[in-house]
Amino acid sequence: MSGLSNAILISLIVCLCGCAKCQTPNLGVAMGLTEDEWQIMREEIFPVFEQRFGCIIKPYQIESADLIKKLTAMVKAKRVKIDVFSQDNMRLYALVNEGLVEDLSAYKRKIPSAISHRMQGIGNFKNRTYFFPYRPNVQITYYNEERFKYHNLRPPRTWEELMEVAQAFKEKEGLGKIGLKLWGGSPTAAQIYEMIISAGGDPFSFNDAGCIKTFEFLKALYPYLASDSKKAKWDTTITYLANQSFYLAQNWPFSTNILIKEYDKHQIKAYSGWSGPLREAHVIGGEVLGIPKAAKNKRLALEFILFLESKEIQEKLANKLGWPSVRYDAYAQIPAWQEPYFKATQEALRHGVYRPNVSYWDDFEKFLNEAVTRIVINQEECLQVLNEYHEKMEKIKTDDCGCQ
Repeated sequence: MSGLSNAILISLIVCLCGCAKCQTPNLGVAMGLTEDEWQIMREEIFPVFEQRFGCIIKPYQIESADLIKKLTAMVKAKRVKIDVFSQDNMRLYALVNEGLVEDLSAYKRKIPSAISHRMQGIGNFKNRTYFFPYRPNVQITYYNEERFKYHNLRPPRTWEELMEVAQAFKEKEGLGKIGLKLWGGSPTAAQIYEMIISAGGDPFSFNDAGCIKTFEFLKALYPYLASDSKKAKWDTTITYLANQSFYLAQNWPFSTNILIKEYDKHQIKAYSGWSGPLREAHVIGGEVLGIPKAAKNKRLALEFILFLESKEIQEKLANKLGWPSVRYDAYAQIPAWQEPYFKATQEALRHGVYRPNVSYWDDFEKFLNEAVTRIVINQEECLQVLNEYHEKMEKIKTDDCGCQ
């Protein structure tokens, strides 16, 4: 048992011996989860930890976009209720830059060896470790096998095949059946970012050869897309796949349990996706775990982080929620029906790319979405628009203090 575990147990023994000042410790846990995800946490994850460590977990629903603001307010009011939090791996910069998160470098060796060094590195800033990995995520491509077979088509593996399939469905059914996330916000940015990478471009450039190829391709593809693409994001994409508005679309693997278990859409299969002119590339999203500097129960919080990284819990999260596991050894308990979808996820992760943590990500996301609207949806001239956003992005990067 680790030293931290011993320390916690000793403190609990002191409580049992009658110290009036000691009470059962509360552990404040902040996450941004769906109700189904919270249900599994409350019923099958938290009770195990509470019994094992003699504590009470106080859950807080805080979306990743709101965490910094709420944590800053708690620190200012000197009422920090959070001891451990999960956070989107693209929203880590400000937590470190503003001094809100504990430096966990001294405990880095406790990260399980079954977690790849590449995934461990996402929590590092300037050779210090501030976050531990716990939930990787990568989009896979779902497709309606029945409809593809009916029209004698195969799931596309290249941009050229994607265009051919989109044109074929439009011709055969009179409607576009290929879905892209063009609703805006993070869903659109994540999909376009990885397409630019797959074309050999630097997304932050906006007007290099890879960016130009990507936007020209999307502009040409748009007339053959499903009309619901303009409303597609992570949740609505599931609906469009289920009701056959989309015959093919990318989405995160949590969709699998909903499509297959809840909607009984066994005709929907999955694979890693298609490659661009240079390579196949998929943005690795997901969440990491951190401890606020002002947390009251830091030792217990670290034990909780290690608990969530354990094989026992990673297997349960994969089994019950369909989450990809941060560990390579946590798939032994996966039901047979889930195996093809996890295989697709593992293949996508092998082609994974991490987005850099920069202070100007929100500006970039805003510009990228505007460029998509103007070029892809409104069919404006490609290079002129991209040159405009290149200049805007360069100004933001130049004005930023040392974040390049």
